[in-house]
Amino acid sequence: MAEFATSTAPADVVRRQYLASATGDLEALRATLAPDVEWTEMAGFPLAGTYRTPDGVTAGVMEKLGQAWDGWTAHDDTYVVDGENVVVLARYTATNKETGKPIDVRVAHHFVVRAGRIVRFEQFVDTALVRDAMTV
Repeated sequence: MAEFATSTAPADVVRRQYLASATGDLEALRATLAPDVEWTEMAGFPLAGTYRTPDGVTAGVMEKLGQAWDGWTAHDDTYVVDGENVVVLARYTATNKETGKPIDVRVAHHFVVRAGRIVRFEQFVDTALVRDAMTV
């Protein structure tokens, strides 16, 4: 396990990011992100836009998801790795705090990892399913 925790292999870095997110460990999550990270949430997603810096990502995305959803988790299922590119097929599960509606939505995430840090992230998700869960 110690090797996984310190590995700079792109898939290992991405996996650490998912584990940190799932446990709410924002410090560990920030440690996987490059200082100049560009993190893009898909157009149509409630948090759509590009966030920069590790603090910008955790404050603008992770903390806001925790405020709006109970149990927000990205379940990483399948990894496809090509050099510094890591595509993860995953799903989001959570329950919206305002409506009480659950989601279980398939997603794809594209990461670019350089020098052991995530430098770019792009999300692909059915935003209509997420928004439906947010509508009373």
